[in-house]
Amino acid sequence: MSLPRRSLLALAGLAVAGCAAGEWEGGRIRLATGSAGGPYEQLGDRFAAELRRVGFEVGVLRTAASVENLEMLSDGRADAAFALADSADHAVRVRRQPVAALARMYMNYVHLVVRAGSAVMAPRDLAGRSVSLGAEGSGTAVTAERVLRAAGLTGTRPLKLGLDTSIKALRDGRVDAFFWSGGVPTPALAVLDDVRLLALDTLVPILRRAHGPLYEHAAFPAGVYGAAEPVATVGTPSYLVCRRDLDVELARELTATLFASRDRLQAPDAPGGRLDRRYAIGTGAVPLHPGAARYYRSVYG
Repeated sequence: MSLPRRSLLALAGLAVAGCAAGEWEGGRIRLATGSAGGPYEQLGDRFAAELRRVGFEVGVLRTAASVENLEMLSDGRADAAFALADSADHAVRVRRQPVAALARMYMNYVHLVVRAGSAVMAPRDLAGRSVSLGAEGSGTAVTAERVLRAAGLTGTRPLKLGLDTSIKALRDGRVDAFFWSGGVPTPALAVLDDVRLLALDTLVPILRRAHGPLYEHAAFPAGVYGAAEPVATVGTPSYLVCRRDLDVELARELTATLFASRDRLQAPDAPGGRLDRRYAIGTGAVPLHPGAARYYRSVYG
C-alpha cells in the first residue's frame, strides 16, 4: 500500500539528508532509462509518471541503456535504472559495482536480424561480414558479443549502432545483420516487411556453461515479424536496479509503487514476459536491495 504524498516527500527528504553531497539534486529520484524509442525509455517514462503521481520528484535520464545505466548507479549519477540481467551480473560479480536489484521485470528476446533475401541462414554464416552489435554502452552489445563467441565467430566486422541506425544500415547494405534485445514485437521492427530472424537456440547451452543461468530458451511466435513458423532464440531478463546504498525505505517504496502500478506500466509484451512478485525476486548474483526484500516479505511473509 502506497504512503500518502506528505509521507513520501518526508521520506525523500530523509533520504537526501542521509546521502553524500551531490548524490541528489533537489530531492529528485534520478531514473536512468534507455535510448529514444526503446522499451526502457517507454517503461521508464511510465514508471516516472507513477512515481510522480504518488508524490516523488523524478528526473528521467536518457542513456544508451544497461551498461551506461550501471555505470551511472556506481558513480552516483543515477539512483535507479533498468538493465539486462547479463550486464548487471557482470557489473556485480566481475566489476564489483555497488548495484542492487529491486525487481526482475520481464524477458528480453535476442533478435539477430538479416534481410529477408540474405544468404545468411545461421550465425556461422556471418564470418567475415559486418554486424551491428547494438549501441555503445548498451546491454544488447554485451549479449551480442557473447552470442558471437558462443557461435565460435571471431572474424566478423563489428559495429556498435543503435536500433534505428542499425535498421538503416541493414537497408543500405552497410551491415549484413544486427542484434537487438527487447520485447516481442519491438515496434520499430514490426513495421518492417523485408527482414528475417536467425535461430539462436543451439547457443543457449553454451552461454549457460560460460555465464550461468542468465540465458533461457525462448521463441518468437509464428506470425511475429512475418515469420511463418516460430523462431527459437535466447532470452535474458531485464531488472530494475538501484544504488546499493539507496535508503531502505525509499527502495521499499519504489518497489511497492512498481507493483501497485503494474497494470498501467505495460511492461514490454513478450511471451513469458511478466511483472510478477514471485518472478521478481529471482535476480541471481545481483542482490536484492534490503528495501525491496522488505517489500516482498510484507507481501508473502
